[in-house]
Amino acid sequence: MQPIKVDLPYPSRDSLTYDPYSGKIITFAYSSLKSELTAILQYTYHALHFKEFDKKYADTMEGIAITEMEHLFILGETMLKTGVDPRFVQYASCNAPYFNTCSVAQSTSPQKMLMDDIQGELDAIADYKKMLTLLKNQQVSAIIQRIILDEQLHVQTLKELLEGLTNSQYIENSPY
Repeated sequence: MQPIKVDLPYPSRDSLTYDPYSGKIITFAYSSLKSELTAILQYTYHALHFKEFDKKYADTMEGIAITEMEHLFILGETMLKTGVDPRFVQYASCNAPYFNTCSVAQSTSPQKMLMDDIQGELDAIADYKKMLTLLKNQQVSAIIQRIILDEQLHVQTLKELLEGLTNSQYIENSPY
């Protein structure tokens, strides 16, 4: 399975230094209710449902999930190098509640799954852009800007799938 991502390298994390302020800002993209971890779980869930009746849609969900996993790793590595433990918690704190799956969309209708995924990507882009206004570290900002490019591609890809879905008999033939 090929990841669905922009054909540009991610900025290097090799020279990142201690900067817990920046590390804490990006924790929300790592494992909050609207995070890369949530996206991975949601795309995996949707891929499993799409596999039942359309390989193209399932493959797309898996490809996006793979890219979101790469984002999770990049964010976790960035957090660690800036001095923040990449634990799966809602925010960077010793007493923070652990991540939970309450915000993973549980829809099973093909159209609703795609709409949930599009909304998740749009929310991620908005959240990343908010992070950029807070970040002072140019290296971390460059990482976030590169991730945004993938999220924008995901929106475009999902909208094309949704358009194909609404222009076909697929909805009528769906087992859901």
